[in-house]
Parts: sequence; structure tokens; C-alpha cells
Amino acid sequence: MGTMTEVGARHAVPLLCRFVGALERLLSARDAAAFEAVWSAHDLDQLGWEALALARRADAERLELPLAQLDRRLLAVLERTRGFLEPHLVTFRVPEVERWQHAAAAALVGARWGVAGLRTVVADTQAPLARRYFAFLGLAERHPAGAWPLFERYLLTPGAHHAFVAAAVEAARYYPGRANVLVRLFERIRGDQMLRRFLGPKILASLYVLSEPGSLPLLEGLLVTGHTDADVDRCEVTRALVAVRKLTGRVAPSTKFGEADVPAVRRALDDAERLFDAERDSIMPVTVI
Repeated sequence: MGTMTEVGARHAVPLLCRFVGALERLLSARDAAAFEAVWSAHDLDQLGWEALALARRADAERLELPLAQLDRRLLAVLERTRGFLEPHLVTFRVPEVERWQHAAAAALVGARWGVAGLRTVVADTQAPLARRYFAFLGLAERHPAGAWPLFERYLLTPGAHHAFVAAAVEAARYYPGRANVLVRLFERIRGDQMLRRFLGPKILASLYVLSEPGSLPLLEGLLVTGHTDADVDRCEVTRALVAVRKLTGRVAPSTKFGEADVPAVRRALDDAERLFDAERDSIMPVTVI
């Protein structure tokens, strides 16, 4: 059968090879139009990030050679792409290739030097921000026991970069006993509507996974004051209802539903809970420009 990481590595290698093959075709593109045609034909927006995400989560040591090859091809594509002056490529494609290259370089560091290498990249303030972010994301996905102080520092520091804070919020779900840190973060950002919309669902998702009694006052308060949304992923009240039910066993009254413990509400919460459970191990990258 093989371990989860072995299975991940087996799936990652062919995907990385497909990605490298598509990059080879980009290098052969004679002009901007041909470059864009290759990009669309291989659905590179999806292929690139799928390959890099799987590579981060797999048995990284097995992927050092394909990641090194990918890194070299991305550097070559960057050199080639910067020779085009077409506005669409300059505005959209060059930044995307740059992000891929930073993500691949960080994954390669993880494959060669593991957690220690990733931490070194994160600590290097002279390194490009995107590279530091993808190294930080790699740490969050591995969530080693000794990394909690690093994640906590970002969670407690006002003004820390939003992308790093988001990864730290999602990593916190793997560290039992840390719900209080997430509660404090939510209280700090609740008046900033942009940060709250971005970080709020991630904080509540991690609180749901941790399921610690210390988060109950915040969750019960959100039943009345939380934001509602048709999308359950973004609905604070629905997330609070599911989390409160998990902690207490009861369906609490809320501003979203006129009645509390009725069959229609229970079905809605059951559906939301299945969705939240399916996403409990997801750490979602964000765009770093």
C-alpha cells in the first residue's frame, strides 16, 4: 500500500514532469501569441499550482531531482518571458512565473534540507518576500512540533504580513491548546472588515478543528454578532453554530435561523459540518505580489 507520503510522491512526480514538459514548450514559443497558446493549451494556471502543492505535501526527499529540474526550467522561462513586451504577458504571466519559481525554490530547499532549511529561508529578511512566504507555507504544512513559537510570533504581532498570518492561523489547528491565541487574534481584527473577511473564516476553521472550551465565549457571541453569508465557508454564524454544537452538543439560537433545533436547521448544520471536516487538513496558499 505505501505510506501517505509515498503515495503523494508517486503522484507528484508525473505531475511535476508534465509541468516541466509544458515549460519546455513555452521556451520554444516563437512569439507572445504562441506563448499564450501553449499556456492555455496546458492549462498552466491550474497545472503549475497543483504540481507545486502536491510536491510540498509529498515525501519531499524523493522529489529533489524533479524539483531541481523544475527550478531550472522556471528560471529559463522567466528569462524568455521577460523578452516579450506584450502587455498581457508582462502584467499576468511574468508575475505568475515568478511566483512559481519562488514556490519551486522553497520546495527544493525543503527537499534538500528539510525543516531547518525552510526556517533558514523564512528568517532571511534579504530573501524575496514570496520565497520566504512559500518556505513558511511549507513549514505550516509540515507543522513540526518545534515550529509553534514561530507561528505564534506572527499571530501575536500586529501588522505582520497577512499571508504569513493566514498560514500561521491554519497551522495552529495542529497545535492543541492554542485556541486562546486565535481568539485573541480574532478580537484584535474584528473591527477591520477587510482583515476580518480574509482571516475570520480561517480562524474559525482552526477553532473548529481544535474544539477547545476556551473558544466557546467567542463562538457564542458570534451567534448574535457574526457576519452571515450564503457561502457557508464565509458565514461566521454557520461556523459558530457548528463549532458550538461540537463543543456542547446543542443547537444554539442564532441570528441566521428563526428557529434553532428543528430538522431543517440540523440538516443545514450537518451539511456544513461535513464540508468543514473535509477541509480540516487544508492549508490554502494566498497570492503574494
